[in-house]
Amino acid sequence: MNLISVKNLKKEFITGDIITKVLRGISFDIEKGEFAAIMGPSGSGKSTLMHILGFLDKATSGEYKFENRGVIGLEDDELARWRNEKVGFVFQSFNLLPRLTVLENVKLPLTYSSQYKDASMDDQAKKILKKVGLEHRMSYYTNQISGGEKQRVAIARALVNNPSIIFADEPTGNLDSKSGIQIMEILQKLNRDGNTIILVTHETYTSEHAERIIKIVDGKIVDDYQVKNRRIAQDGETLK
Repeated sequence: MNLISVKNLKKEFITGDIITKVLRGISFDIEKGEFAAIMGPSGSGKSTLMHILGFLDKATSGEYKFENRGVIGLEDDELARWRNEKVGFVFQSFNLLPRLTVLENVKLPLTYSSQYKDASMDDQAKKILKKVGLEHRMSYYTNQISGGEKQRVAIARALVNNPSIIFADEPTGNLDSKSGIQIMEILQKLNRDGNTIILVTHETYTSEHAERIIKIVDGKIVDDYQVKNRRIAQDGETLK
């Protein structure tokens, strides 16, 4: 079943008399449970595409269906609700709040949801932190943990609302190679558990952990293929 379907998606930015075409007719489908990488050089339009798919921005024209419902034309408040309930984001810069503990950062999205009461918020956040191997860091502040641990907190925060899809934008960009491999290991495990993941990256090594690679250059898809020799991050007994 298609979770995402886009057809002839276009995005333009207008500054005075200047029109900058960023996406030039993008079409593809993402199935539920898929792990796909959107890959391309800087300026290719991949981050703009992710922002549109994640309800952070709107396309100029084209068709976008999410869970078989049309997205283009929705009001901002409806997009905000979908963004909070259906999507989880993992960014290169972590985007954690330094004055909150690890546990408080993870449960923050739940405060905007009607599904959880105060007591169940803690329980849900603790369950997800355990899933990413950070139950021993719950009371720490984000300046007391490593970069790899910060990214795991960000992944936990993205998961806490049980979203339909997770978008990971250059999730290993600020990490050393060992921490980067651990993050890809977690994303692969989450995918094996049934989570749909779209990875945005310019790195070939990182993209090859996905099952499928969609290559974008100058706002157009130039290749779309299954990864034959997929890199499989090895499960460790404990992620620390």
